[in-house]
Amino acid sequence: GSVLAASSCCLPLFPFVFAAGAAGASAFLTAARPYLLATSVLCIIYGFYQAWRMKQCQRRPSIFTASLLWISTVFVAVSIFFPQVMANAAADLLAW
Repeated sequence: GSVLAASSCCLPLFPFVFAAGAAGASAFLTAARPYLLATSVLCIIYGFYQAWRMKQCQRRPSIFTASLLWISTVFVAVSIFFPQVMANAAADLLAW
């Protein structure tokens, strides 16, 4: 009984704590954005290198692998050149 009464008093605090944590994470990710994008570009370059190496060994990358590599490339390119589009898409995704 008393646990339920005590938790009903504290439950409204959780959205505020979550918002403060999200704001802190946003500040960190904004500062880390150039490094994260550079890492993403390097990983995609490595993925294309691996696909090229497979062709050198007379192996063909699977359709799934090639599709995932190209989708990742488009995703990172849009993130670099049109960051507001990605922000709007993320906000719309989280809004529903």
